[in-house]
Amino acid sequence: MKLFQMIGRTLVGAAAATLLALSAQAQDFTGHLGKIADSGVITIGYRESSIPFSYLDENQKPVGYTMDICAKIVDAVSAKVGKDLEVRYVPVNPKTRMTLIANGTIDMTCGSATNTLARQEQVGFLQTIFVTGTKILVKADSGIHSIDDLDGKAIALPQGTTNDKVIREEIEKRGLNVKILSVSNHGEGFLALDTDRVDAYSTDHILLFGLKAKAKNPDEYEVVGDFLSFDPYGIMIPRDDDDFRLVGETAIAELSRSGELDTLYDTWFKPLGVEKTPLLESAFVLAALPR
Repeated sequence: MKLFQMIGRTLVGAAAATLLALSAQAQDFTGHLGKIADSGVITIGYRESSIPFSYLDENQKPVGYTMDICAKIVDAVSAKVGKDLEVRYVPVNPKTRMTLIANGTIDMTCGSATNTLARQEQVGFLQTIFVTGTKILVKADSGIHSIDDLDGKAIALPQGTTNDKVIREEIEKRGLNVKILSVSNHGEGFLALDTDRVDAYSTDHILLFGLKAKAKNPDEYEVVGDFLSFDPYGIMIPRDDDDFRLVGETAIAELSRSGELDTLYDTWFKPLGVEKTPLLESAFVLAALPR
Protein backbone atom coordinates (compact mmCIF):
# COMPACT_ATOMS: atom_id res chain seq x y z
CA MET A 1 0.00 0.00 0.00
CA LYS A 2 2.79 2.43 0.91
CA LEU A 3 4.47 1.72 -2.41
CA PHE A 4 1.29 2.59 -4.29
CA GLN A 5 0.92 5.78 -2.23
CA MET A 6 4.49 6.82 -3.04
CA ILE A 7 3.96 6.12 -6.72
CA GLY A 8 0.71 8.06 -6.62
CA ARG A 9 2.33 11.09 -5.02
CA THR A 10 5.17 10.98 -7.55
CA LEU A 11 2.73 10.86 -10.46
CA VAL A 12 0.67 13.70 -9.03
CA GLY A 13 3.80 15.83 -8.56
CA ALA A 14 4.99 15.10 -12.08
CA ALA A 15 1.57 15.90 -13.48
CA ALA A 16 1.45 19.20 -11.59
CA ALA A 17 4.88 20.20 -12.91
CA THR A 18 3.83 19.27 -16.44
CA LEU A 19 0.61 21.26 -16.16
CA LEU A 20 2.56 24.29 -14.86
CA ALA A 21 4.93 24.15 -17.81
CA LEU A 22 2.08 23.64 -20.28
CA SER A 23 0.17 26.52 -18.69
CA ALA A 24 3.12 28.87 -19.23
CA GLN A 25 3.54 27.67 -22.81
CA ALA A 26 -0.16 27.95 -23.52
CA GLN A 27 -0.37 31.63 -22.57
CA ASP A 28 -0.91 33.89 -25.52
CA PHE A 29 2.25 35.97 -25.19
CA THR A 30 2.47 39.02 -27.44
CA GLY A 31 5.03 41.71 -28.11
CA HIS A 32 8.54 41.10 -26.81
CA LEU A 33 7.39 38.36 -24.44
CA GLY A 34 5.95 36.53 -27.45
CA LYS A 35 9.15 36.98 -29.43
CA ILE A 36 11.27 35.79 -26.51
CA ALA A 37 8.96 32.83 -25.78
CA ASP A 38 9.09 31.71 -29.42
CA SER A 39 12.86 32.11 -29.86
CA GLY A 40 14.04 31.18 -26.38
CA VAL A 41 16.46 34.10 -26.61
CA ILE A 42 16.63 37.45 -24.79
CA THR A 43 19.05 40.09 -26.07
CA ILE A 44 20.76 42.63 -23.83
CA GLY A 45 22.47 45.81 -24.99
CA TYR A 46 25.55 46.58 -22.88
CA ARG A 47 28.09 49.38 -22.65
CA GLU A 48 31.80 48.67 -22.96
CA SER A 49 33.12 51.37 -20.61
CA SER A 50 30.29 52.72 -18.41
CA ILE A 51 32.00 51.82 -15.13
CA PRO A 52 30.55 50.57 -12.79
CA PHE A 53 27.18 50.19 -14.51
CA SER A 54 28.12 48.15 -17.58
CA TYR A 55 31.61 47.46 -18.86
CA LEU A 56 33.91 44.69 -20.04
CA ASP A 57 36.00 42.96 -17.38
CA GLU A 58 39.45 41.44 -17.91
CA ASN A 59 37.81 38.46 -19.60
CA GLN A 60 35.84 40.72 -21.97
CA LYS A 61 32.60 39.79 -20.21
CA PRO A 62 29.93 42.48 -19.64
CA VAL A 63 29.63 43.13 -15.88
CA GLY A 64 28.38 45.88 -13.59
CA TYR A 65 25.58 47.21 -11.40
CA THR A 66 23.00 47.48 -14.18
CA MET A 67 24.05 44.15 -15.65
CA ASP A 68 23.29 42.50 -12.29
CA ILE A 69 19.84 44.11 -12.20
CA CYS A 70 19.18 42.97 -15.77
CA ALA A 71 20.16 39.41 -14.82
CA LYS A 72 17.30 39.45 -12.29
CA ILE A 73 14.93 40.70 -14.99
CA VAL A 74 16.07 37.88 -17.29
CA ASP A 75 15.22 35.40 -14.52
CA ALA A 76 11.77 36.98 -14.18
CA VAL A 77 11.15 36.83 -17.94
CA SER A 78 12.30 33.22 -17.99
CA ALA A 79 9.83 32.34 -15.23
CA LYS A 80 7.07 34.22 -17.03
CA VAL A 81 7.48 32.39 -20.35
CA GLY A 82 8.17 29.05 -18.64
CA LYS A 83 11.53 28.21 -20.18
CA ASP A 84 15.25 28.75 -19.73
CA LEU A 85 16.49 31.53 -21.97
CA GLU A 86 19.68 32.02 -23.93
CA VAL A 87 21.11 35.46 -23.19
CA ARG A 88 22.76 37.26 -26.09
CA TYR A 89 24.82 40.43 -25.64
CA VAL A 90 25.09 43.29 -28.12
CA PRO A 91 27.41 46.29 -27.55
CA VAL A 92 25.67 49.66 -27.75
CA ASN A 93 26.64 53.31 -27.43
CA PRO A 94 24.64 56.52 -26.97
CA LYS A 95 24.11 56.86 -30.72
CA THR A 96 22.86 53.30 -31.35
CA ARG A 97 21.04 52.14 -28.22
CA MET A 98 17.62 53.72 -28.82
CA THR A 99 17.55 52.64 -32.47
CA LEU A 100 18.38 49.04 -31.52
CA ILE A 101 15.58 49.04 -28.93
CA ALA A 102 13.07 50.63 -31.31
CA ASN A 103 13.79 48.22 -34.19
CA GLY A 104 13.66 45.13 -31.95
CA THR A 105 17.33 44.14 -32.24
CA ILE A 106 17.72 44.20 -28.44
CA ASP A 107 15.14 43.72 -25.68
CA MET A 108 16.65 46.08 -23.10
CA THR A 109 19.75 48.19 -22.55
CA CYS A 110 21.71 47.52 -19.38
CA GLY A 111 24.00 50.50 -19.05
CA SER A 112 23.77 54.12 -17.92
CA ALA A 113 20.81 55.73 -19.68
CA THR A 114 19.05 58.88 -18.48
CA ASN A 115 15.26 58.75 -18.59
CA THR A 116 14.00 61.88 -20.36
CA LEU A 117 10.62 62.84 -21.78
CA ALA A 118 12.19 63.29 -25.21
CA ARG A 119 13.62 59.77 -25.16
CA GLN A 120 10.26 58.37 -24.08
CA GLU A 121 8.98 59.32 -27.52
CA GLN A 122 11.13 56.46 -28.87
CA VAL A 123 11.68 53.97 -26.02
CA GLY A 124 10.31 53.01 -22.62
CA PHE A 125 12.06 53.03 -19.23
CA LEU A 126 11.74 50.96 -16.06
CA GLN A 127 11.96 52.51 -12.56
CA THR A 128 14.84 54.77 -11.62
CA ILE A 129 17.84 52.72 -10.49
CA PHE A 130 20.33 55.57 -10.04
CA VAL A 131 20.40 59.37 -9.85
CA THR A 132 23.36 61.42 -11.04
CA GLY A 133 24.20 64.60 -12.95
CA THR A 134 26.74 66.20 -15.27
CA LYS A 135 30.16 67.11 -13.88
CA ILE A 136 33.69 67.46 -15.26
CA LEU A 137 36.81 65.28 -15.01
CA VAL A 138 40.18 67.02 -15.20
CA LYS A 139 43.77 66.40 -14.25
CA ALA A 140 44.32 67.36 -10.62
CA ASP A 141 46.99 69.93 -11.46
CA SER A 142 44.98 71.58 -14.26
CA GLY A 143 43.71 74.53 -12.24
CA ILE A 144 40.19 73.82 -13.54
CA HIS A 145 37.55 73.85 -10.81
CA SER A 146 34.36 74.55 -12.73
CA ILE A 147 32.98 74.93 -16.25
CA ASP A 148 33.89 78.65 -16.22
CA ASP A 149 37.58 77.69 -16.01
CA LEU A 150 37.31 75.97 -19.41
CA ASP A 151 37.37 79.27 -21.30
CA GLY A 152 40.08 78.98 -23.95
CA LYS A 153 40.46 75.24 -23.36
CA ALA A 154 39.14 71.98 -24.86
CA ILE A 155 36.66 69.39 -23.59
CA ALA A 156 35.64 65.95 -24.86
CA LEU A 157 31.92 65.10 -24.87
CA PRO A 158 30.14 61.78 -25.56
CA GLN A 159 27.89 62.06 -28.61
CA GLY A 160 24.16 61.58 -28.21
CA THR A 161 24.09 62.07 -24.43
CA THR A 162 22.30 64.50 -22.16
CA ASN A 163 25.75 65.62 -20.97
CA ASP A 164 26.75 66.70 -24.49
CA LYS A 165 23.60 68.81 -24.71
CA VAL A 166 23.89 70.46 -21.30
CA ILE A 167 27.60 71.31 -21.60
CA ARG A 168 27.07 72.91 -25.02
CA GLU A 169 24.15 74.93 -23.62
CA GLU A 170 26.19 76.07 -20.61
CA ILE A 171 29.12 77.09 -22.82
CA GLU A 172 26.83 79.19 -24.99
CA LYS A 173 24.94 80.69 -22.03
CA ARG A 174 28.16 81.70 -20.28
CA GLY A 175 29.81 83.01 -23.46
CA LEU A 176 32.82 80.71 -23.15
CA ASN A 177 35.31 79.93 -25.88
CA VAL A 178 35.69 76.16 -25.58
CA LYS A 179 36.84 73.69 -28.23
CA ILE A 180 34.69 70.54 -28.28
CA LEU A 181 35.89 67.07 -29.25
CA SER A 182 33.05 64.59 -29.84
CA VAL A 183 33.79 60.99 -28.81
CA SER A 184 31.78 57.78 -29.19
CA ASN A 185 32.28 56.34 -25.69
CA HIS A 186 33.70 57.06 -22.24
CA GLY A 187 36.90 55.13 -22.85
CA GLU A 188 37.69 57.32 -25.85
CA GLY A 189 36.88 60.46 -23.85
CA PHE A 190 39.15 59.49 -20.98
CA LEU A 191 41.97 58.62 -23.40
CA ALA A 192 41.69 62.08 -24.93
CA LEU A 193 42.09 63.61 -21.46
CA ASP A 194 44.88 61.23 -20.45
CA THR A 195 46.91 62.05 -23.59
CA ASP A 196 46.32 65.82 -23.24
CA ARG A 197 44.27 66.13 -26.43
CA VAL A 198 41.69 67.89 -24.26
CA ASP A 199 41.71 69.58 -20.85
CA ALA A 200 38.52 67.94 -19.57
CA TYR A 201 35.97 65.20 -20.14
CA SER A 202 32.35 65.50 -19.10
CA THR A 203 29.64 62.96 -18.44
CA ASP A 204 27.57 61.86 -15.42
CA HIS A 205 29.53 62.30 -12.21
CA ILE A 206 29.34 58.64 -11.18
CA LEU A 207 30.84 57.54 -14.51
CA LEU A 208 33.67 60.01 -14.02
CA PHE A 209 34.41 58.46 -10.63
CA GLY A 210 34.44 55.07 -12.35
CA LEU A 211 36.93 56.24 -14.98
CA LYS A 212 39.09 57.81 -12.28
CA ALA A 213 39.11 54.59 -10.24
CA LYS A 214 40.21 52.51 -13.23
CA ALA A 215 42.99 54.93 -14.22
CA LYS A 216 46.61 53.85 -13.86
CA ASN A 217 47.16 56.69 -11.39
CA PRO A 218 43.75 57.70 -9.98
CA ASP A 219 45.17 60.52 -7.85
CA GLU A 220 46.14 62.37 -11.01
CA TYR A 221 42.47 63.05 -11.79
CA GLU A 222 39.72 65.03 -10.10
CA VAL A 223 35.95 65.34 -10.54
CA VAL A 224 35.06 69.03 -10.29
CA GLY A 225 32.26 71.57 -10.57
CA ASP A 226 28.62 71.80 -9.56
CA PHE A 227 25.97 69.44 -10.89
CA LEU A 228 24.88 70.87 -14.24
CA SER A 229 21.96 68.50 -14.83
CA PHE A 230 19.58 66.02 -13.20
CA ASP A 231 19.96 62.52 -14.65
CA PRO A 232 17.75 59.69 -13.36
CA TYR A 233 18.94 56.38 -14.83
CA GLY A 234 16.56 53.69 -16.01
CA ILE A 235 16.75 50.49 -18.05
CA MET A 236 15.56 51.10 -21.60
CA ILE A 237 12.87 48.76 -22.92
CA PRO A 238 10.55 48.77 -25.94
CA ARG A 239 7.94 51.51 -25.95
CA ASP A 240 4.25 50.62 -25.53
CA ASP A 241 4.80 47.03 -24.35
CA ASP A 242 2.97 46.89 -21.03
CA ASP A 243 3.36 43.13 -20.49
CA PHE A 244 7.13 43.24 -20.86
CA ARG A 245 7.30 46.41 -18.74
CA LEU A 246 5.31 44.76 -15.94
CA VAL A 247 7.76 41.85 -15.68
CA GLY A 248 10.72 44.23 -15.49
CA GLU A 249 9.10 46.59 -12.98
CA THR A 250 8.03 43.68 -10.79
CA ALA A 251 11.60 42.33 -10.73
CA ILE A 252 13.05 45.72 -9.73
CA ALA A 253 10.35 46.21 -7.09
CA GLU A 254 11.29 42.85 -5.57
CA LEU A 255 14.97 43.87 -5.52
CA SER A 256 14.05 47.06 -3.68
CA ARG A 257 11.72 45.36 -1.18
CA SER A 258 14.22 42.62 -0.34
CA GLY A 259 17.11 45.04 0.18
CA GLU A 260 19.08 43.42 -2.64
CA LEU A 261 19.17 46.72 -4.53
CA ASP A 262 21.07 48.23 -1.58
CA THR A 263 23.43 45.25 -1.58
CA LEU A 264 24.14 45.71 -5.28
CA TYR A 265 24.84 49.39 -4.64
CA ASP A 266 27.34 48.56 -1.91
CA THR A 267 29.03 46.00 -4.14
CA TRP A 268 29.60 48.36 -7.06
CA PHE A 269 29.78 51.86 -5.59
CA LYS A 270 31.30 51.57 -2.12
CA PRO A 271 34.72 50.69 -3.66
CA LEU A 272 34.55 54.02 -5.50
CA GLY A 273 33.89 55.86 -2.25
CA VAL A 274 30.51 57.11 -3.47
CA GLU A 275 27.77 57.07 -0.82
CA LYS A 276 24.06 57.07 -1.63
CA THR A 277 22.53 60.55 -1.78
CA PRO A 278 19.18 61.27 -0.09
CA LEU A 279 17.69 61.57 -3.59
CA LEU A 280 18.89 58.08 -4.51
CA GLU A 281 17.62 56.69 -1.19
CA SER A 282 14.20 58.07 -2.11
CA ALA A 283 14.43 56.56 -5.62
CA PHE A 284 15.13 53.12 -4.15
CA VAL A 285 12.05 53.41 -1.90
CA LEU A 286 9.87 54.56 -4.80
CA ALA A 287 11.11 51.64 -6.93
CA ALA A 288 9.36 49.22 -4.56
CA LEU A 289 5.97 49.52 -6.26
CA PRO A 290 3.16 47.93 -4.19
CA ARG A 291 2.07 44.44 -5.16
